[in-house]
Amino acid sequence: MKNLSLLALFVLCSSLSIARDQAAVASNPELERLYSEDQSDRTSGPVDWSVVSKRDLARHDRVIQLYRSGVLKVGKDYFHAAMILQHGDKPEDFLLCHELCVTAVFGHADESGEWLNGAKWLAAASEDRFLQSIGRKQRFGTQFRTINPDPTWHLSEIEDGVTDESRKIWNVPSLAEAKKREAEMNRK
Repeated sequence: MKNLSLLALFVLCSSLSIARDQAAVASNPELERLYSEDQSDRTSGPVDWSVVSKRDLARHDRVIQLYRSGVLKVGKDYFHAAMILQHGDKPEDFLLCHELCVTAVFGHADESGEWLNGAKWLAAASEDRFLQSIGRKQRFGTQFRTINPDPTWHLSEIEDGVTDESRKIWNVPSLAEAKKREAEMNRK
């Protein structure tokens, strides 16, 4: 009987410990919501940028507040915050986005989830966007642009140095695939 009681106590303590650990790694619900809204603004039909830009700014400001208050705890939080900052408009936004992705990938690699592949890609994309914002060529080949009034999409200039093998590690398509995407974007 004593052994049965000890076993029951052990199971109860283990269950409480597992529940506490699971609660400790749960992602921030507000960041989940902000991320979901950010993505929905970009995927739910034609985008009215005059409306979305205002929402982006409000989300950006809130993410900065959350980041500074220390509520980012798990990799998914860092990824969600980074994605919102990627839609900023200043070099500092893109640099912080990159740093949050690197933190997500290297500081939380033991956590699982599809967000990890997204964070790897976003680390590369935010580096490219940062470099472009300071007048330099991108390195990974994630950024496309149009030049008004020409509506044709162009893969932005790429500096030599990053191999397709590195791109694969960072979940970025090869340069051949990027050029294929450029052609597909222009067919639409």
